[in-house]
Amino acid sequence: DSASDGFSFKGIKDYLDCYRSGKLTPSQVAKNIIAVLEDCDKSTPPLRAIVQWDQEQIMLMAEASTARYRNKCTLSYLDGIPVCLKEEFKVVPYYHRVGTVYLGTEPETEDATVAKKLREAGAIIIGVSNMHELGTGTTGCNPNRYHKIPRNPYKPNHYTGGSSSGSAAAVAAGLCPVAVGTDGGGSVRIPASFCGVVGLKGTFGRISPHGSLPLSYSTVSVGPICTSVADAAIVYSILAEPDPLYPYGLKQPKATLSDMCAPDLKGLKLGVDWTFFKACDAEVLSICEKAVEHLQSLGASVVKVSLPEMEEVQVAHIICILSEMRDFLQPDFNKHFQEMNLDTRANLALASQFTALDYITANRQRTRSMRFLREIFTTVNCILTPAVASTAPRIYESDLLTGSSDLSFAIRSVRFMQLGNFTGIPGLVVPIGYSTDGLPISFQVMAKWWDEAVLLRIGLKLEQFRYQTKKPSIYYDILA
Repeated sequence: DSASDGFSFKGIKDYLDCYRSGKLTPSQVAKNIIAVLEDCDKSTPPLRAIVQWDQEQIMLMAEASTARYRNKCTLSYLDGIPVCLKEEFKVVPYYHRVGTVYLGTEPETEDATVAKKLREAGAIIIGVSNMHELGTGTTGCNPNRYHKIPRNPYKPNHYTGGSSSGSAAAVAAGLCPVAVGTDGGGSVRIPASFCGVVGLKGTFGRISPHGSLPLSYSTVSVGPICTSVADAAIVYSILAEPDPLYPYGLKQPKATLSDMCAPDLKGLKLGVDWTFFKACDAEVLSICEKAVEHLQSLGASVVKVSLPEMEEVQVAHIICILSEMRDFLQPDFNKHFQEMNLDTRANLALASQFTALDYITANRQRTRSMRFLREIFTTVNCILTPAVASTAPRIYESDLLTGSSDLSFAIRSVRFMQLGNFTGIPGLVVPIGYSTDGLPISFQVMAKWWDEAVLLRIGLKLEQFRYQTKKPSIYYDILA
């Protein structure tokens, strides 16, 4: 519980309170969501957070949940909670387009593992969310006819971040308190940061990506985007477990939330590489430094660490993710080149210049970096960084037609993200304030493999640092 004055996002608890008190039923909530989905794409500019939805499907799930509340036999904390999934996941009966115009020509008949788990938990899937085409960028800019550019609920003429762009926009705009995205180079954490909500990238293999398009098999993790850390913990605890259909996650230790609600941070050692930490805009730096002091005031000790070879990590991560995408998308590149967005073509063309030698060298770097981290995590529990080096960039008129390709922005936006994707460690981003322009600024905590619990513990304390939550300029109160 957080008693705060002024605006606060509606989270899982707010929905459960309404259902349990009988103030609203999941069916009434579903009707409100359908009205909002109709409205938000008629607005100027259209929000474009959810790109496929079906009134009948939404009502079916909601009515089943309403009956369970009536009979007091709910399935989980997510029963009746509206959620959306990134279009990268297969969700029955939607088209698995993955942000393109050429994939997913037939409706899906089988759910991805996370979609199946959400259904089993009783969640109401309100549709699939917009994404950067094939996950190839960090803005969320997707000018094609099925998708268009999703808008940042805080400032509609700014980007949401990508590639899980619609997922973050949907949560920040109040359409649903929970969304699921994938993160191969910050694709959950960047949009969550730009849209002022919480994003968790699980340890590589922790949450099964089975049933999502396997764009990059060695860098992509799955995670929730939510309005609060507590909600992220709930979704994580439901989704995180081995999946027989996904071999990489089979040997994982049991997911726990141990000590998550400890009253302070005593005994925790938080590592900061200050040179790396400071490589961001002045406005981002000043608030992130204060957040570090806040964590210190709760009993944690801040330890200077050195993250070695970060330049090499950045190059090697790009070589790995782009080589794997280029390999997987080889037939698409040959057959559907003309139907791809310009920035997708540019990225895949760049990727085709990498050699087998580059890829092998990059993976040797990965082994080195994992060994460095193993040593660092013997001395600290976490590594702290800003989430993204800058706030969300502006959308220009020309982007709506031709898209946008800004390599210097792309490289800056993934700076603090790549280590987690490259080595597989988990990362959590939490909004901690706003720029003078009113755009969200977020903070990132990373921990050793499988130790998401410590991230959530620190995340809860980071939320107390934010003295207010500003209301997004596009916000729908589904429970009103």
